[in-house]
Amino acid sequence: MKTEWDYTDLAEAYLKRPDYAQSAIDTMLEKAGIKKGDTVCDVGAGAAHLTLKLAEYGLNVCAVEPNDAMRANGIKRTDQYKNVQWFEGVGEHTGMEDDKFDLVTFGSSFNVCDRQEALKETKRILKAEGWFACMWNHRDLSDPLQTEIENILKSEIFDYSYGTRREDQTDVINQSGLFGDVVYVEGTVVHEILAEDFIEGWKSHGTVQRQSKEKFQAVNEKIRELVEAKGEKYIKVPYTTRIWMAKLK
Repeated sequence: MKTEWDYTDLAEAYLKRPDYAQSAIDTMLEKAGIKKGDTVCDVGAGAAHLTLKLAEYGLNVCAVEPNDAMRANGIKRTDQYKNVQWFEGVGEHTGMEDDKFDLVTFGSSFNVCDRQEALKETKRILKAEGWFACMWNHRDLSDPLQTEIENILKSEIFDYSYGTRREDQTDVINQSGLFGDVVYVEGTVVHEILAEDFIEGWKSHGTVQRQSKEKFQAVNEKIRELVEAKGEKYIKVPYTTRIWMAKLK
């Protein structure tokens, strides 16, 4: 399926992206009253980073992903889970049935949708009193290595912006008029990963790719030089998982 944000060239690098903080996912499910056997739609499921966590919890997951390459990777990663099904679709048009889900999640995907249209679609496919949740993993920009990477991005990309992925989503959700009070959840996690995997993971950043355009490769090469100069096989990368969630009115 063709979309404005085409992740085909980023799909393999996306496998190197970090998982969400388990504590944040646990809190989200607890606050939404989600229990084993409940039905969840994971929208923009990509390479199954969130889908896997939902499946491991024992939920029945319909994973919706528009990009063929990303969806193929997600299918491979969830192959052992009989409680996961994959579908082609987007946040604004999931192709799912009315009134089907206890929870609809957007893992690092709400920012690439028309958010108001995606919220209307979420309402359509949620059961009465079902929950919406969107989330992102944000690098801790106070970490010395991340500060240096930010300096590269800002020096190479004129007027560099994080886009909507680092915005507080409360006003957007409230604007829809479809949900009750917004609940904010966060959890921190430090990923110790191969330096090479961290470097390769930068090739998956659609926000950076869109803004850097023809300089994307050069940006990634500078990040590689920076990380390799540290001379460490493994590096520790701190993240904060931030979740905004709300119950259907």
